[in-house]
Amino acid sequence: MNAAKRRTIFERFHAANPEPRGELHFKTPFELLIAVILSAQATDKSVNLATDQLYQRANTPEGLVKLGQKGLERYVKSIGLYRTKAKNIIADRKSTRLNSSHSQQ
Repeated sequence: MNAAKRRTIFERFHAANPEPRGELHFKTPFELLIAVILSAQATDKSVNLATDQLYQRANTPEGLVKLGQKGLERYVKSIGLYRTKAKNIIADRKSTRLNSSHSQQ
């Protein structure tokens, strides 16, 4: 497909829906990141049900680390592969925090 054809397709998409939005609920880029991670092999509806409750308790990297893996699992247990997703989210948040503190030194 050439560039002109791609441009035409995107112009049609834009005309039909000038401000497309996904189905996931989020208020911050971090909340979107967590929702996208949780959405793998899950419905957006199930992710929204879990994150609506989760974000009331913890919606920052620090909040999730404080909640811990088991705490996060309680909020996302209705989502498939929840143990693995919770483990990876917490490990990533800890790693990001550790790397961030090292880069500031």
